[in-house]
Amino acid sequence: MPRPPASAERYELSDAEKRDLIQRIQDGKPLPEKYRFLLFDDKREVELVWAGKTRDVCTAVLPFQTLEHIDEPRKEAVDTEGLALDTGGRQLKGWTNKLIWGDNKLILSSLKAGALRQQIEEAGGLKLIYIDPPFDVGADFSMDIEIGGETFHKEPNILEQIAYRDTWGRGADSFIAMIYERLILMRDLMHPEGSIYVHCDWRLNHAIKTALFEVFGDKIQSEIVWPRTTNTGSSKAIANKFSYDTETILYFSKGERVTFNKVYRPYSEDYIKHYFIHDDGDGRGPYQLQALATYSDEKFRELESANRLVKGRGNLFRYKDYLKNKPGVAVNNLWDDIEPVNAIGHQKLGYPTQKPEALLERIIRASSNPGDLVADFFCGSGTTAAVAEKLGRKWIATDLGKFGVHTTRKRLIGVQRELKSAGKDFRAFEVLNLGRYERQAYLHLPSNLSPAKRDAALAKKEREFRDLILRAYRATALQNEGFFHGRHADRLVVIGPINAPVNRLFVEELVTECRKRQASRCDILAFEFEMGLFPAALTEAKAKGIDLAPKTIPPEVFDKRAVDKGQVRFADVAYVEAAPRYDKHDKLTLAIELTEFSVHYSQGFSQAVEAELKAGKSEVICDAGQLIKLSKDKNDIVTREVLTKRWTDWVDYWAVDFDYESRKEIVKVPRNFGAGGDLPGVASSGEFVDFEEHWTGNYIFENVWQSFRTRQNRALELKTAPHTYKKPGRYVVAVKVIDIFGNDTMTLVPVTVG
Repeated sequence: MPRPPASAERYELSDAEKRDLIQRIQDGKPLPEKYRFLLFDDKREVELVWAGKTRDVCTAVLPFQTLEHIDEPRKEAVDTEGLALDTGGRQLKGWTNKLIWGDNKLILSSLKAGALRQQIEEAGGLKLIYIDPPFDVGADFSMDIEIGGETFHKEPNILEQIAYRDTWGRGADSFIAMIYERLILMRDLMHPEGSIYVHCDWRLNHAIKTALFEVFGDKIQSEIVWPRTTNTGSSKAIANKFSYDTETILYFSKGERVTFNKVYRPYSEDYIKHYFIHDDGDGRGPYQLQALATYSDEKFRELESANRLVKGRGNLFRYKDYLKNKPGVAVNNLWDDIEPVNAIGHQKLGYPTQKPEALLERIIRASSNPGDLVADFFCGSGTTAAVAEKLGRKWIATDLGKFGVHTTRKRLIGVQRELKSAGKDFRAFEVLNLGRYERQAYLHLPSNLSPAKRDAALAKKEREFRDLILRAYRATALQNEGFFHGRHADRLVVIGPINAPVNRLFVEELVTECRKRQASRCDILAFEFEMGLFPAALTEAKAKGIDLAPKTIPPEVFDKRAVDKGQVRFADVAYVEAAPRYDKHDKLTLAIELTEFSVHYSQGFSQAVEAELKAGKSEVICDAGQLIKLSKDKNDIVTREVLTKRWTDWVDYWAVDFDYESRKEIVKVPRNFGAGGDLPGVASSGEFVDFEEHWTGNYIFENVWQSFRTRQNRALELKTAPHTYKKPGRYVVAVKVIDIFGNDTMTLVPVTVG
């Protein structure tokens, strides 16, 4: 039945239709689509429908924790754009760019209604969003890591595995559900004149486009085609159809008014030759566009009178004005002049879907102005942030993968150094993550459950999860013990949440519970530990008489066969050792030397890999803190070659804060307000609710010195440049190491100078 016009009176159901409705409801059958338009006043003209669709949008507002502040010191402390630089040339005030690790759904909802929203509005609002979501159903969070001339395939961590499952667990349906909710949050966060560019390919282009129409209405501005690949028509996989050599970028605006700057591509040689080549008769042959642009009007007249223009006679002045005002040919929606990232080029950072900087430069120049705020909520290797910084824009970049956040951090430090050497302005940036995740963020349950059934189902899931972990750890389960879940030999066992990293609040609560129980030893089992949590938290616990041993739960815990065979190994958390090196001639000066880094990672079991390895093949595995190359010859004899020959092979990056306790970490949380159903942080009127500041008990890592490996330069300095303190006293030096997998470990070194 056709949908009645919006202005028509409500349609009256016939008796047959009423009987049909009642019978279907009683039988528990779904209602035909036609009844949605007959029963409800829905004025949307475009809608995408998929299994399990809901218009529920995340409303969680979690505090952002500042893990690191990074700012390449300028030589001179010049106040630029209100940044209020200190005497050492480091930024003190003004907008600080944000690199955020975490689930972008929770990040978006927290940006929308949390304390950072006010900073965003004070920075002029979010003017541009570019996203390149994982539209390839085969894409995941695994990475290939080069070491010792070999390639190790890093499997995703548990948070990444859960995100992948949630994105592709039901195929296209779950992907569209994922992107739909995030598009709504992005729209609500955008400036009224803001734009969004969504990069997609042929697999889900149609669905994403329809979702954008539903969220943004008819505000489509362009559908850009980018032929990013070489022709693959000879591939057997696509021998029966045309090859896919293009991708699509969908460009929508939030409102009627939109920021847009026309962009141009340089004139092609053919264009120049056809329209602008001439001969001035002096025997030097044809001049091209650049020479013509410098000619005076008198010169044009002279050439015209002498009939020496090969092309364009009668249009000399029009061409001259054209050259003055337009730097090239206006870009249309076919962007065939931008090449993909060269496999061996300097931009290449190891991401298979990495986009070239030229592509983002065109988007950012077109839809923002210098000083505007741009964002990328699937930032990957950080191309959007890098280009935004180079073009003088403010930026927010987020990613769920630790490796992606780490890659972006290194890339942006490189951009800061590049701009500094060129004498150009740049901003500091900070690395953030979210506070404690809500359990519902990952432990999804059907939305139609009653509160009582939902609580029961959640409790059942948690019990099953804990029983599985305890069995894999070979611990005895404790019944009715409250906070603790098991016992392993003479140590208590507590299991962290499946859906969140163990953070400082969790550890503090654990220490309190241990003291209540008069227990002195406890193992913490968790998939993820908050960045920078250890070893400071362990030191504080030991000062209170509690010996804590954090253990990482490996992904193999979900393999029933591995659990039954006792093959699941829980690794100790990595640790760092560093030592101060005092200057003999200056009592206020010292350097820090990195002296040891120990890891205990394992991925896969060597026996299983050896059994499945084919003759003549090899594979790299991670076993008890070593990368090992297993090779099997034609006689099925397996040899083992250790690739990580020194502890330094594990270090990808390390940084130092010479005065760690100089800057407290302050988070803003909403004050108590009326129970009117408002989101925390934002009242129903749209105005900001008052926030109050709390010290978390942590300090912000001020990245003063760092050394890291790049694809072009694998060298690593193991000793910092000398650092001179302004006055004598006791200081705490923080040393942070990030390994080749993107995991970070920090240690504190007390020093006395003067």
